[in-house]
Amino acid sequence: MPQKITSAPPDVRRADSTHVHVAQWYVPDRESGIDALQEAVTQLRTTPWPTGILSFGGYLSTEHDTVLTYAQSADAAAHRAFTAGLKGLAGAQTVEYTLYRAIVLDTGPVVPASFVVAAFDVDGPGPQEGIVASIADALERAPAAQHPGLISANFHRSTDGSRVLNYAEWTSDEAHAAFLAGATRTATLRATHDTPGVRPIGFKRYHLLHSLTA
Repeated sequence: MPQKITSAPPDVRRADSTHVHVAQWYVPDRESGIDALQEAVTQLRTTPWPTGILSFGGYLSTEHDTVLTYAQSADAAAHRAFTAGLKGLAGAQTVEYTLYRAIVLDTGPVVPASFVVAAFDVDGPGPQEGIVASIADALERAPAAQHPGLISANFHRSTDGSRVLNYAEWTSDEAHAAFLAGATRTATLRATHDTPGVRPIGFKRYHLLHSLTA
């Protein structure tokens, strides 16, 4: 299946995506991160995609110390078999997720420019559901004025029951930085600490460098 380069980020909530495959690599500097992502994209563009592989997004953290890949598939087994034959970041081991709940706070035509990925280590499906409910409810109850610039929050559950990942789309880095000092951020932190069986791993802010779609 041919691939198309696009400037748009992955459609996180696309209906045909049943699985999401996320990898994070630590890099020593910005140039190393750019090179690792470019090498991955070159492999992905020159290797035919089997049916079921939908998209690939490559991101570099604003601290220039981490690269992240976010791939969507309609067939998890096909994705595993496909990437097993690739090298470096393109073939890196991923954590497999499913999109569990999404909150869209801005339905306008705005394109996100900043992506914040927060992860949680959890003790099984119960805590997975509990932490998503707690954070999502805190966001939905908060007045819009407390989180300007937040476009969406997309909560993913790992298929092995050990992780939760929130992929949040923001209009800018500055909007997210302002959110960190606000009341809604305090409420989400309280929800995290009050949910048994949940341990925050932390978050990073990313910019999209590459986007491919089938």
